[in-house]
Amino acid sequence: MEPSTSWWMDGKFGMFIHWGLYSLLAGEYQGTCTDNIAEWIMHDLSISPAEYRNLARQFEGRDFDAERIASLAKEAGMKYLVFTSKHHEGFSLFDSDVSDYSSKRGAPCKRDFVRELREACDRHGLVFGLYYSQAQDWDDSDACEDGIGAEDKDFEKYFRNKCIPQLTELLTKYGPLGLIWLDTPMYMTKEQSQELRDLIKGLQPDCLINGRIGNGLGDYMTTGDNFIPLLPYPAPFEVPATINSTWGYNKNDHAWKSPKQIIRSLVKIVSRGGNYLLNIGPTGTGMVPQPSVDVLKAVGSFMAKNGESIYGTKRMPLYPYDIDWGYFTAKPGKLYIHIFEEMERAYLLNIANKPLSCYRLSDKSPLTLKERVTCEGDSSWLITLPKRECDEYDQVICVEVEGDDIVFEPIRG
Repeated sequence: MEPSTSWWMDGKFGMFIHWGLYSLLAGEYQGTCTDNIAEWIMHDLSISPAEYRNLARQFEGRDFDAERIASLAKEAGMKYLVFTSKHHEGFSLFDSDVSDYSSKRGAPCKRDFVRELREACDRHGLVFGLYYSQAQDWDDSDACEDGIGAEDKDFEKYFRNKCIPQLTELLTKYGPLGLIWLDTPMYMTKEQSQELRDLIKGLQPDCLINGRIGNGLGDYMTTGDNFIPLLPYPAPFEVPATINSTWGYNKNDHAWKSPKQIIRSLVKIVSRGGNYLLNIGPTGTGMVPQPSVDVLKAVGSFMAKNGESIYGTKRMPLYPYDIDWGYFTAKPGKLYIHIFEEMERAYLLNIANKPLSCYRLSDKSPLTLKERVTCEGDSSWLITLPKRECDEYDQVICVEVEGDDIVFEPIRG
């Protein structure tokens, strides 16, 4: 990546927002509950485009507060925000000359939510990015739809008449974008993916493109939803993830992840060289569910004390042992040991660097680290740990070491 995109490499943690007409349904239509992710309800319950369009007349967004959302992302320790400008349902949350099927022209609210979030992110120092479903558009008979092949469709017609013009609007009307987050390329050709890449880079050269542009043309790899690479990954990647079990709001989904789960996933992803893009799904009125707010505020408390161990860190080398209680992150000359279990001591083998000092990161309190060589010839550290605070989901220990790079030794025994 270019130096101009170092914000993404260093930022590590972002907010994803899935919001649209599907949020009004909240996972249920005419007495039938969807058994899939809520934003796919139009597809999964076979709601016709004409029938589904009636929802636009109910879309008021009276509780959607871009300022509060951006403030929440900032408080959670997130560095960027990605908003669904148009999801697979085809309804746009911005002012588009291409289609009146939008929040600005085809709904009673008459609001451009992309612009509202753009301005709020600027006020809070967040990098702003936009999601756009480039291939699937269930409102357009020529666009892709999961489970339906290319036969009897003129995808090129949709591509020319809606996809390219709307992306052009997003890239020219809303100022600099940190990234364009594309999704489900389906049966797009390499030439079509390349045309989108050329369009984006031609209008905004510093705008990143995620891996789901298709055909291997993204600036970084996008994992499967909620999937984390098993090992340190050799190239930049991002994990898009949900805070419960769905992306769009579902009134029946109460499987909220705990702050400890979120923090542990963040640390695991960062240790393996990636970014964590964590989603919230506002209700049909635009309110962020309170459990999402509570979890993000708790994560923010951790980040306020321990963010140094996340931001600007680099991918870790492969540690030779599987430790079930935590993970490592690092910066030049510093190793951060993330401990998620109640322990009195941390015992580590095969770290080649010479330790210089050791302390708990949150309050800089010094700790005792005993260094020795085992009978097998391996280096070992024994760190006496302080008593955990009641909300210390991850106790972060910083060991300052000789040398910039952390080096793990092979096992000698």
